[in-house]
Amino acid sequence: MFAIREDDLAGAEVRALLALHLAGMHASSPPGAVFALDLSGLAAPEVTVWTAWRGDRLASVGAIKMLADGNAEVKSMRTHPEFARQGAATAILVTIMAAARARGARRLSLETGTGAAFDAALQLYRRHGFRNGPAFGTYQASAFNQFLHVELI
Repeated sequence: MFAIREDDLAGAEVRALLALHLAGMHASSPPGAVFALDLSGLAAPEVTVWTAWRGDRLASVGAIKMLADGNAEVKSMRTHPEFARQGAATAILVTIMAAARARGARRLSLETGTGAAFDAALQLYRRHGFRNGPAFGTYQASAFNQFLHVELI
């Protein structure tokens, strides 16, 4: 099992995993198609970050961003490679979904890319009820990105 903690982004382990996440997004996406938040974006008041830990080892990170329309967005989901397919991402996603419901969001959405680098994440989201749908917020649809949504009510 994993211990889930709300995170302040101060720890070196969290910063390293988020740097791995950003590097992976840039390596797997065309120029101008990366919408992952950096540390300053994740520290915004409308964003809450959680981490999953096994003992003193960081397994996964994920965040929720509350949107102006009252809905919410999943941000910065990344599992450390040593913990892939062990349930850490599921633990984070379940936490994010519960927080969105508790905060009154009717829908939880996300933007992600296409291609093999995104397949594992897409499988996770679809197992939890997310379905492809239209662009939301300020995102623009492209040949590369896709949008997933799950209704929470």
